[in-house]
Amino acid sequence: MTEASALAALARAYDGLPEPAARGLPVYRGKVRDVVRGAERLLLVASDRLSAFDRVLSTVPFKGEVLTRIAAWWFARTADIVPNHVLPGGSPSELGIGRAALVRRAEMIPVEVVVRGYLAGSAWRDYEAGRAVSGIEFPRGMRRDQRLDGPVLTPSTKEEGAHDRPVSGAEIVRSGLVPGRLWAEVEAAALALFRRGQELAARSGLILVDTKYEFGLADGRLTLADEIHTPDSSRYWIAGSYEELFRAGEAQRELDKEPFRRWLMERGFSGDGEAPAIPDPVRALTALRYVQAYERIVGEEFAPMSADFQAETEVLARIVDERLR
Repeated sequence: MTEASALAALARAYDGLPEPAARGLPVYRGKVRDVVRGAERLLLVASDRLSAFDRVLSTVPFKGEVLTRIAAWWFARTADIVPNHVLPGGSPSELGIGRAALVRRAEMIPVEVVVRGYLAGSAWRDYEAGRAVSGIEFPRGMRRDQRLDGPVLTPSTKEEGAHDRPVSGAEIVRSGLVPGRLWAEVEAAALALFRRGQELAARSGLILVDTKYEFGLADGRLTLADEIHTPDSSRYWIAGSYEELFRAGEAQRELDKEPFRRWLMERGFSGDGEAPAIPDPVRALTALRYVQAYERIVGEEFAPMSADFQAETEVLARIVDERLR
């Protein structure tokens, strides 16, 4: 895919699930995903909405399908570590819609579980400002993008209508957010998932730098939900240039939406106040990065499963009727 073809596709960005497709069932509209709620199952439909700093700012074509299909690829390769919420027959390829997944309902744990392998992003910004990172005091003298001795958990709370707040594991247990035994299970699962992610990313010439996981309880078992190792939830670097760029103190070659976040910060926006208008060339480049991330992670050329939104809507409505009621 080229920048020109991404520009041409801007008008086809999918803004969200049409209300009639839900067949009267309740719909929760998140920053990116629309969730149709059945009694025991959920239909997740990923839009092409583009969010940053907890704000929806624009749309970019292909994004929802890229995220859903990458997550499905990772769910299939980590199910031996911890169960995930995708139901049998509920993956995008099985449903025939690239942006949709049919999943079991889970009682969500109210914490975003962030795992880091490098001192980068918000962790670096906190460190540089002299602040602890989710209760962790890293040694002084570290450099931006430096590899940590081992993966660490830096969780944050999920607060409706507010920015996520970094929190330590001890505080999570002490405050009663999550019982101690369950939190220990979450920590072990998150670290194992991250190590598997780093291992498989390395085979594609990538570094999985950091990521976030969301867990819940389904049928009393810890269950991985939402997404896994996508460009929205994770930071990826190109492995071959890491050492040279790190020694030179230069920015890493990224394969995620961090360039878009940086574009916003360069214009004085980091979540508060009025966001800048997003020009079409920036939207197209961001779409291209999502497609490139899919191709590099999954190892195959990205071909949209459908560009006919009316046909998609009809299939989604049929899934709701046949499998959600």
